[in-house]
Amino acid sequence: MTIEKPILARALAGERLTFNDPGFAQINATMMQTEALLGDFDQAGTDAARREILSKIVGYSVPVSSDFHTGLRCDFGRHLFIGQRVFVNQGVTMIDLGGIYLADDVLIGPNATLITVNHIEDPKHRRDVRPQAIHLEKGAWIGANAMILPGVTIGAQAIVGAGSVVTKDVPAATIVVGTPARILRRIKEEEH
Repeated sequence: MTIEKPILARALAGERLTFNDPGFAQINATMMQTEALLGDFDQAGTDAARREILSKIVGYSVPVSSDFHTGLRCDFGRHLFIGQRVFVNQGVTMIDLGGIYLADDVLIGPNATLITVNHIEDPKHRRDVRPQAIHLEKGAWIGANAMILPGVTIGAQAIVGAGSVVTKDVPAATIVVGTPARILRRIKEEEH
């Protein structure tokens, strides 16, 4: 006899989730709680108050060194994994059911969007979803209004140019731009 994994474990494993799965009730309840907490987040008057509310959303203590500005949108919240010294600017959207991993020193510009779920192409199953994690490795920088699609890894120290749509992995220490994003060049390090 096979025991099926809980729906949240299947989401983080990148497995297809069927819309009529009873486990979606747990996802929907968490989403409603997250939505209410995000309203409080936007009204919080200090970084410390926002961090406390964000910690309730993600289910662990967000590092004191990480900074999230108002206007944050996420649908689930419990699958955001936040490293040290992460900076998230205003109006960022994170659809995180599939898992969003923000390594140390990640920067995310205003109005960027990170999406970890995609619907199934077949119209008979279009409400089903396939989650795929997004990984932003150490020091990655996502420009304003950029969009990162499911399953993408942004390599360490890479830069995603403003307004780019990233559909494939980005190598470390490169700059990508455009729709779809393509490599522009390697990072230039300044000499001091």
